[in-house]
Amino acid sequence: MRAVIVEQPGGPEALTVVERETPQPGPGEVVVDLAAGGVNFIDIYQRSGAYPLPLPFVGGNEGAGTVSAVGEGVTDVAVGDRVAWAMTVGTGYAEQAVVPAARLVPVPDAVDLETAAATMLQGMTAHYLVNSTFEAREGQTAVVTAAAGGVGLLLCQMLRDKGVRVIGTVGSEEKAELARANGATDTVLYREVDLAEEIRRLTDGQGVHVVYDGVGRDTFDAGLSVLRPRGFMVLFGAASGPVPPVDPQRLNAGGSLFLTRPSLAHYASDREELLWRGREVLEAVAGGRLTIRVGGRYPLAEAQRAHEDLEGGRTTGKLILVP
Repeated sequence: MRAVIVEQPGGPEALTVVERETPQPGPGEVVVDLAAGGVNFIDIYQRSGAYPLPLPFVGGNEGAGTVSAVGEGVTDVAVGDRVAWAMTVGTGYAEQAVVPAARLVPVPDAVDLETAAATMLQGMTAHYLVNSTFEAREGQTAVVTAAAGGVGLLLCQMLRDKGVRVIGTVGSEEKAELARANGATDTVLYREVDLAEEIRRLTDGQGVHVVYDGVGRDTFDAGLSVLRPRGFMVLFGAASGPVPPVDPQRLNAGGSLFLTRPSLAHYASDREELLWRGREVLEAVAGGRLTIRVGGRYPLAEAQRAHEDLEGGRTTGKLILVP
């Protein structure tokens, strides 16, 4: 089978397509024939060496497909089942993957497998951000950075459905239109205006209850400055680069603010929580309550281009690799 591997950390050119032996499942594992694998920023961090992994490794952490073999002790998954997963290293950029059965979520019949692959990591991320990290409620105001990105579009939809006013930051008017179509009440072209000043204007100087920031360095300071007293800065990514160290006194001076740096791994660490988030998200997709935008569909041989497009900010929605 073909797989995309990283032999040494580096730029997109570090991704290489190779032929590998057909994998075999160990105890508690299954083999899945992939319909698609998701492309995420964590893949870039791993490829570059920012998040070191033992070398060499297969790229990707997310996918969906059909079970083709099960290992010893697996009782709740069978050959032929349609499944999806996320946050499982070395399982996305290949024709087949070995996945722990405990990390699999069943895919409803109404959801095609490519859509399922595009849903899991970003969908469950948006789910924990609005339901657990900061439980958003009707009447609140939220800022969503990169509102036309994969997580951003899902956050806009979920927050809209909760009755939250969403102010989305975007990099172009095209992306602004997309964010508004998915639930953003207002959009800000953050490279063309003073972001903090514009958010204060939009909120009549009152500020916002929460900032969901997946951009990091370019938007963090402005986001922190527009929070209401006891507001939440939820920093869940660093697409523009890491945030410099923060003096905790800034949180006090800003009004007893909260700052958290969550990750999906800690919000879906046990089977029960994983199934709750995964099933709620996939069922929302199946019922038409949540729309997944696939902004790019690449063959395995073009994994490098997928990374270049994602890093370059040239994409909207979710990118997937299709064997």
